[in-house]
Amino acid sequence: MVQTDIKRGRFNHLIHEKSPYLLQHVENPVDWYPWGEEAFQKAKKEEKAIFLSIGYATCHWCHVMAHESFEDEETAGILNRFFVAIKVDREERPDVDQIYMSVCQALTGQGGWPLTIFMTPEGSPFFAGTYFPKHGRGGMPGFIDLLERIASAWQTDREKILQGSAEIQQGIQRQERPGTAEVSVNREVPQKAYVQLARSFDPVWGGFGRAPKFPSPHHLLFLLRWHKRNRDSQAAEMVMKTLKAMRNGGIFDHLGFGFHRYAVDERWLVPHFEKMLYDQAMLAIAYLEAYQTLGEEDFAQTAREIFTYVLRDMTSPEGGFYSAEDADSEGKEGRFYVWTPAEVKRNLGVERGELFCRFYDITPEGNFEDGLSIPHVSLPLPNFAAKENIPVEDLQMALTESRERLFQVREKRVHPLKDDKILTAWNGLMIAALAKGYQALQDKTYVCAAERGADFILQRMRTSSGRLQRRYRLGHIAYPGSLDDYAYIIWGLIELYEATFKPRYLTAAVELTRVQIDLFGDDKGGGFFLTAKDNEELIARPKDLYDGAIPSGNSVAVLNLLRLGRMTGNSEWEKTADRIIKYFAGSVAEHPMAYTQFMIGIDFLLGPTQEIVVVGGSEEETTREIIRYLHREFLPFKILILKPKGEESREISGLCPFLEAMQPGSKGPCVYLCEGYSCKTPLTDLASLRAALS
Repeated sequence: MVQTDIKRGRFNHLIHEKSPYLLQHVENPVDWYPWGEEAFQKAKKEEKAIFLSIGYATCHWCHVMAHESFEDEETAGILNRFFVAIKVDREERPDVDQIYMSVCQALTGQGGWPLTIFMTPEGSPFFAGTYFPKHGRGGMPGFIDLLERIASAWQTDREKILQGSAEIQQGIQRQERPGTAEVSVNREVPQKAYVQLARSFDPVWGGFGRAPKFPSPHHLLFLLRWHKRNRDSQAAEMVMKTLKAMRNGGIFDHLGFGFHRYAVDERWLVPHFEKMLYDQAMLAIAYLEAYQTLGEEDFAQTAREIFTYVLRDMTSPEGGFYSAEDADSEGKEGRFYVWTPAEVKRNLGVERGELFCRFYDITPEGNFEDGLSIPHVSLPLPNFAAKENIPVEDLQMALTESRERLFQVREKRVHPLKDDKILTAWNGLMIAALAKGYQALQDKTYVCAAERGADFILQRMRTSSGRLQRRYRLGHIAYPGSLDDYAYIIWGLIELYEATFKPRYLTAAVELTRVQIDLFGDDKGGGFFLTAKDNEELIARPKDLYDGAIPSGNSVAVLNLLRLGRMTGNSEWEKTADRIIKYFAGSVAEHPMAYTQFMIGIDFLLGPTQEIVVVGGSEEETTREIIRYLHREFLPFKILILKPKGEESREISGLCPFLEAMQPGSKGPCVYLCEGYSCKTPLTDLASLRAALS
């Protein structure tokens, strides 16, 4: 965990912050300020340009630039003399990050972290980039040279800078208006997304595009739904190939479990070693839905392993989930995760060690840097067992015992830094994943963890006015929630209701949806803004749709609104979702592959959906049997409600008034199944339900 007791010494203005990333820079000779009025007033008073640096605690190149430049007295001297320096944790302030990242992408054609911005005292940018070495190399300009050139231009040619800055700001504001007129949607848009995914699919190694390769689990979730409707497509094959290749590759941690951020190569072998909570959540959902759809037990096991990692290493005592683990330890990326044959054999013995090395490709030459090896599976276990003439069960047991032993050895190494702040948005994703994990795998451990996480957010990160805060750390909450915080936690609460049928989670989802619409809705246009209507005024108010490393808040909100609209009978929410889809449809039509979570919402809207209401005693075995079946099946176009008997039914009927007329059968539960705006005859047994859903 991040140190909370800072050594005595020279501190800058980050001393009172709680962000692990900002605290990493608190002893820099750079006179850093946090984002806020004090820094901007200083810049205005002293007529200085602002140097804005945005990153996050587990960012490898952020560490490199910090070590080369921000810990350097020479660089700090120039920064402190000519600029006001501001540090921002992108995970705490996604609004600030998104605005200035869009500047960087517009000016340079690319983006990333650390994000380097020079701007006026009013926050208007005029130069952008990412990582810069202290001195120029390999065609990259040096940071010191850059500082000196910009400082000189600010002194001698400020009017030209201000004019260019104003033009940049106007361009960014125009970009934040993606929709011009409502466009009707049909099945051609998801069809085009499927075609684009198929064209970019790597048939050899799985995944999409060339190196570096990102997991992009929402691509897989969309493809599973496409497969559900189009059994003769290649969607299932693309999903299976990708999930198996990632699980076997070095991007997966074969000893401690969980997935690293992305692979730098096409084979998924060499990862960027940081681990992000959102990747664990979204990948767990992908493996679970693939297991439900395709029946591969290995997919269920991978989901279990992800949850093992999260519950062991990324869960706070209060129940919330930590944000990330760093790629670096002992000053080197990946050092914590890599091995030599000598280390393996020293700890496992020669015979068992050599077997482990052969299976996981740990060689004297190494497959990484400096003769070190990243464990990965190059030959499926049954094939390897046949090659080695070992019974599959014996090999499996030997490898399991070896992994457990080496995991204990690895635990004694210097661990990567853990970013132990708790973010509402990312917790929402993990709550959704764990709730889905319980439904698919019927392991109560997962639903208990999901409930603890949800209760933590609702009790500790929601104010008395009902509004969410974004970040919790060391007992402190901070920053008004963004759209993602609302959309993701609402998603988690919907999944948690369908897992537990506890009305309080559906109640919270409904309450937060009302707040979200009020704070983020665009009455004049369509869609949701990233920031609330009373948020701090920035140079632009973004409205994001791109489904990048994680789905956009708008994409998730669309499906939430459709599901809640059907669950509660609130047709206005369905209309709101429909307007969002029409508003953005023109923007996504050319390249829908970039909006696959949004495609899932479109798919749900086009239907037909299935509204399933189980009416019966929650403890009756027939009711439980029906629910277990509905939980295990892949039914992506369903909404699921339980109306229990007697007094227990009052709360859920208050949320969903249409339940009032639905009654159990004379001898047991009834299942009311409605599809395409018409309801079927109530079903009273599992066999009839199976037949109806098939």
